[in-house]
Amino acid sequence: MGGRPLVGAVRRGDADSVLALLESGADPDTVTDNGLPVLCLAVVTYDTDVAKALVEGGADPDRRLPDGTTPLRRAVDGGSPAMVEAVLGREPRLRLPEAERADLLTLARHWYERGAENELRRRTSGFGPAYRAWVRDDEYARASQVTLDGLTVRDGHGAILTALEWAFRVLTPVDELVARALARGDRQHVDRSAALWVLNERRSKQTWSALTAHRHSPEPERRRFVLDVLHGHLLSPTSGRNSHEKETAELLVAWAMEGEADPRVLTDVLRVLSETEHRESPSVGLRYAGHPAPRVRAQVPDLLLGLGDGTPLPPLGAAARAALLVLAGDKDRTVRAGAARALVVAHDVGPGLTDAVVGLLGDPEAEVRACTAEALAHSTNRDTAVADALAALLDEEDFTMRLHAAYGLLRRDDPRTGEAIERLGPLSRPGFEHDPHLSALWRWKWNREQRPAGG
Repeated sequence: MGGRPLVGAVRRGDADSVLALLESGADPDTVTDNGLPVLCLAVVTYDTDVAKALVEGGADPDRRLPDGTTPLRRAVDGGSPAMVEAVLGREPRLRLPEAERADLLTLARHWYERGAENELRRRTSGFGPAYRAWVRDDEYARASQVTLDGLTVRDGHGAILTALEWAFRVLTPVDELVARALARGDRQHVDRSAALWVLNERRSKQTWSALTAHRHSPEPERRRFVLDVLHGHLLSPTSGRNSHEKETAELLVAWAMEGEADPRVLTDVLRVLSETEHRESPSVGLRYAGHPAPRVRAQVPDLLLGLGDGTPLPPLGAAARAALLVLAGDKDRTVRAGAARALVVAHDVGPGLTDAVVGLLGDPEAEVRACTAEALAHSTNRDTAVADALAALLDEEDFTMRLHAAYGLLRRDDPRTGEAIERLGPLSRPGFEHDPHLSALWRWKWNREQRPAGG
């Protein structure tokens, strides 16, 4: 039932229709004219949405095909880790026999070690030119797609190997995962993102120690990868699993104080440190407030505000205050924008920075004005000069900046709030349906329109 319509929906890449047909009783293992199940058609066209719908609807990824392969093996051949994830199915370690799991790992490793183009040439005996193109394999990462003699593969076999090992509970040595992550020399490659994900999932002390040993590597990208993993640990501290936050903070402070020669790596060190709680964070910030690289200086404001318990400085220390004011006048707009956010927080806990904040609201760069307005929208600052500077932003072309200015006036019970809302224009804006600032302005306006006359 529904065989021909299902084939048509798969060919069109219509995942919604595929789901509807399966729910209506279509056979998920329906075969096409070449005798192969529709899942193989989704695999060869790299249609992960359709493949996922078919597998979730009952298609058999382990079905033995006439040539001895399976849809899952074909997905591994194809080199797309997103497709393998879609086809792998539930509980693969329990579902697949040990021999089949070993064969899949061997297949993925063979492709990875030989290289996608070399293996494709071997399989096709092709001597012509290979055509390459970057393709987005999933929402976050990309792969190189190689076409030769009418056949196409992607070069994500390193990511596939990493994913299969994790799915089959094979604990790959940390050094090997790091090597795979860096082999392509591309920070957006699927091989890197897969290694990053698995190392983020592995929270043992042994893994943490083996990973952080690479911070002494002479390769800057290797050191940056360590920081990316550590940042992932800090941002996703799952309940009951160790994010090693204390150890990470100590390591980052030592790393910064020992000195890091590469500005990109140093930027990452300071950025990740700002996500931790350490009493020495302000000292680290002061050390690098005058660094020649703008990207490094841009990380300093957040560090100047930090304390061991994660609260803002109460009040800002004299040295940190002086450094922050210098950064607010930095020649680089990104540095000034970062200083703006920190100045607003510092002013809330220790007044006396009004002139600097007002100056940033009138900065010649829109990015700086926008960052300052956004920070002020939630601050407790009630200075008249600040409110006047916010009102001046109502002439800006950028809607978001005007929105923050209007919300900032509302928060201050400023009599210009009504005028600010009118100058925003229509409050129904695509993309802002769930914006809390716009919702607050809506409520303010509605409450006043509904107020009884003379009330």
